[in-house]
Amino acid sequence: MRTLRSLLLLPLLLLALGASPARAALDILATVPEWAALAQALGGEHVRVYSATHALQDPHRIEAKPSLIARARSARLVVATGAELEVGWLPVVLRESGNARIQPGQPGYFEAAAQVRLLEVPVVLDRAHGDVHAAGNPHVQTDPRNLLPIGEALAARMAELDPAHAGAYRDNQRRFAERLRASLAEWERIAAPLRGVPVLVQHRAFPYLQAWLGLREVGALEAKPGVEPGSAHLAGIVARQAAQPARMVLRAAYQNDGPSRWIAERTGMPAVVLPFTVGGTPEATDLFALYGDTVRRLRQALGE
Repeated sequence: MRTLRSLLLLPLLLLALGASPARAALDILATVPEWAALAQALGGEHVRVYSATHALQDPHRIEAKPSLIARARSARLVVATGAELEVGWLPVVLRESGNARIQPGQPGYFEAAAQVRLLEVPVVLDRAHGDVHAAGNPHVQTDPRNLLPIGEALAARMAELDPAHAGAYRDNQRRFAERLRASLAEWERIAAPLRGVPVLVQHRAFPYLQAWLGLREVGALEAKPGVEPGSAHLAGIVARQAAQPARMVLRAAYQNDGPSRWIAERTGMPAVVLPFTVGGTPEATDLFALYGDTVRRLRQALGE
């Protein structure tokens, strides 16, 4: 009887063994869409990726919901921006998950901002100045050149956690970097007329984009980072246009359009909505489309 039962169970055991590669996928929780897209590009069929946020959410202000904590509980790798972008919610998610392998300092925790040189590092830390990030500006994804060192480091971390597929991660990273370098040359050719163009920004979210394309920021609509601007401050910006004219005002897709629209209506300059991350506009369907659409929108606003 025991032999018959073993024979009956054998097909089920073989089926389970055959299905094991699908269950062995590297589960990744990314805090924002750009790192979810990068992890998917590097991991391919060997990863399962979930983004904690979508493009029309402010990544600074997310609720640590039970569903998000449950995702973290089963993750083998968390990919965060770092530089305090997620400081208001990610520590709670990590702590409540009870997952020791994704805590800061462990191989299962990865910060993209730690792989690049940060801009706008404050000399004085004072919360009276608004939402100031001690390590520097965290919006590193707005310069696609940063994806080269970040992608290389992330692929290495994925290979460390999943050595069975290390070769695939390295090959995917190499192909991604080759395509990105070729795309950079084309984007920079198209964006050449933007160099030196003065712009206003609604939030100081674009220093890396400005460094890449040579845009010149001449003012911010927020008097303090993360604080909605008042009418007096906005009126002052309009008044300064005579002496320090800007050609356009930029905002990220997730931001309220009120302040930039107010400025545009009173100055005649275009208010430009930039996708900021994957999914921020209908055209920004992946990382390559994200930067292509960004350059296209800026050139269109320039009137060329």
